[in-house]
Amino acid sequence: MTWRGSTTVSDRLFACLPYLLPLIDGLVFGSILLAQFPPLQLLFLPLLPVKAIYDSIGQIGQLLAFFALFLLVVRNEKISHFIRFNAMQAILLDIIIFLCSILLKILVPIPGAGFAIETVANTIFLGVVASVVYSVIQSLSGRYAEIPAISDAVHMQVR
Repeated sequence: MTWRGSTTVSDRLFACLPYLLPLIDGLVFGSILLAQFPPLQLLFLPLLPVKAIYDSIGQIGQLLAFFALFLLVVRNEKISHFIRFNAMQAILLDIIIFLCSILLKILVPIPGAGFAIETVANTIFLGVVASVVYSVIQSLSGRYAEIPAISDAVHMQVR
């Protein structure tokens, strides 16, 4: 759906950038899967320098990056709706990843839950990768990526 005006090539590229946040944060959940399938690691190799920089700024820096994206991009009405929509959707995906990490930290101390935790972590990782790939492809095509429930919340936040 390409309403609210047409999108330029630069808008499409800038709309893809915020999806680096959930992808980088979701790599933690994929460590088990990537260890089991080493050829799969080659797909995520280009992200390692970005992940190293993102991890080096610490949690306070990551929180500042999160709020900067929200306040300087999502709430800035001078930026196109298309970019703001995708930035907010990436932020919501990142929040979901954060909530999932809390859930897994609660499950880790349960004895005998190792296989279940690996399964949940792999599912979260594959869900994040699928969501990000879908959103980036839609953004590069100039269409709004409609992810159920998440996009509805984004539409309420971004006017």
